[in-house]
Amino acid sequence: MIVLGSTGSIGVNALFIAKKFGIDIEVLVAGHNYKLLNEQIKTHKPKLVIVANEGIKKKVIHSTVYCGEEAILSMLKDSKSDLVVNALVGFMGLTPTIESIKLNKTVALANKESLVVAGKFIDTTKIIAIDSEHFAIWYLLNGREVSKITITASGGALRDTPLKDMENVSLKKVLSHPNWSMGNKITIDSATMVNKVFELIETKWLFNTNKVDALIEKNSYIHAIVDFIDGSSTMQVSNPDMKLAIAFALNRKLSTNILPNLDLTNKSFEFTPIDKARYPIWEYKDEIVNNPNLGVVINASNELAISNFISQKISFNDISKNIIKSMEKYNNLEIKNIDDIFLINQEINCLANT
Repeated sequence: MIVLGSTGSIGVNALFIAKKFGIDIEVLVAGHNYKLLNEQIKTHKPKLVIVANEGIKKKVIHSTVYCGEEAILSMLKDSKSDLVVNALVGFMGLTPTIESIKLNKTVALANKESLVVAGKFIDTTKIIAIDSEHFAIWYLLNGREVSKITITASGGALRDTPLKDMENVSLKKVLSHPNWSMGNKITIDSATMVNKVFELIETKWLFNTNKVDALIEKNSYIHAIVDFIDGSSTMQVSNPDMKLAIAFALNRKLSTNILPNLDLTNKSFEFTPIDKARYPIWEYKDEIVNNPNLGVVINASNELAISNFISQKISFNDISKNIIKSMEKYNNLEIKNIDDIFLINQEINCLANT
């Protein structure tokens, strides 16, 4: 197995599950956390390691270490593994997804951006999404005809913050997610609800439907609800832990205990609609789901806005405002191929730096 992004939360959990099932690790790819990477190398003994740059490379304790994107693509061609865990963050995860599928490898995909920006060009039969919501949907379907799929959202770190206080909210507060321990980008995306828009797009491509929506369930116990045409609905309930979705992606049988069953004693479940005043991007979620050309626009403008928020150039509320401005500018965009996606992504990045 190949793990792209081994030192992030998904990568760490993927390696935990790999050890549980006795799955060999051929390659580890990481960014800058060389201390954790060295621990992973000691435990999993990969044949090859790839890191972000030469500076990090010097600190990695392994006989075969490369760095950079070209090394990742070359490694994919030469590797024997038929399973790739892609837990890279952002647009940079797209090319490894495309290359892995070209090489007839199965992609356990945590890189949402791959489907968000290029879903209509990707063979989803080669993808298993590492996501509690999409695992839950698969778990519930059983081949029956669906009228609607609803995924759930925690609401993020600012779900109870007074609206008047959100303009000047600090990065530290935005990163204080109540239910999950995740990387900076996905935690910020959770606070803006961009993450949930991305998951709706993923649902569209993975399950071939535009009949998708989301509700807030603050405890993250319920991960998805499927409404069937016969009038019944089913929900998937489990403790908020990514190991279950990852275990499914790495070992489809799930014949062994992964998590303790949720104790329903004294538990209450409450669903609330997603407030468009608190999460402005939600006003556009149907338009986004129905117009896949907008995916690359939303992703590129979101990544730029998050970078500017982290560096304190813009406020938290400006993240959503900047995404919406980009959507309006590129509303009539037509993307015909993968090359167009890279060109638009580059154009939005260049405009932001002029």
